[in-house]
Amino acid sequence: MNNTEQRIRLLRDVEANMVPSGDKVTLVEGNIVQITQSLGGNHTVIINGNMAQISAENSDALGLKVEKEDNPSTGSDFSEKLVWDQLKTCYDPEIPVNIVELGLIYDLSINNAENGDKNVVIMMTLTAPGCGMGPVIADEVDRKVSALNNVKSVKVELVWEPQWNQGMMSEAAQLELGMF
Repeated sequence: MNNTEQRIRLLRDVEANMVPSGDKVTLVEGNIVQITQSLGGNHTVIINGNMAQISAENSDALGLKVEKEDNPSTGSDFSEKLVWDQLKTCYDPEIPVNIVELGLIYDLSINNAENGDKNVVIMMTLTAPGCGMGPVIADEVDRKVSALNNVKSVKVELVWEPQWNQGMMSEAAQLELGMF
C-alpha cells in the first residue's frame, strides 16, 4: 500500500526513528504527519519538516491496520530464495526500492546448525557510510530473516568496501529512480 502525500493526525504517541540520523524519538498524539512512503510494512512520514520512520507494528498510530507479517516459509522447505524474498521486503526509508534491488546486499551465506536449522550471515552496506539508519535497517533485516522457519541465527554485518555506487543497483531500480 502506498499512501504517498496523505496527511494523518497521530492517534497516539508513537516511537519513530528520525531519518537519516536513526535517532529514536516519540511523535506525540495529535500531531499531523504526511506519509511519503509505505513499503515493507514501515511508514516514512514528514512531521514539522523532518522525516521519520514509523515501524509496521505501530501502524495503528496512523490509523492504519497493523498487518501481520506473513512468514513465507510456512509449509515450505527452507531455501536461499526465501531469504532473498525476505530481504526484498526491507526498504531504505528514503528510497522506494528494496535493499536487494538497490544493491546493498553484498553477500549471503547459509550454514547448517547441528540440528538442521540454518545460520544466516548477511553482508550489507548502505548508500552512504554516515547514514544513521544503518542499524535500524540491519535490525529489520535480522528480524525478518529470523522469522523464517528453520533459521537458528542471523548475523547482519554492515560493511563499507567496496563503497556502494549507483552502478550496483539493478536495472529495474535505476529505472524506478530515473537513474539510467
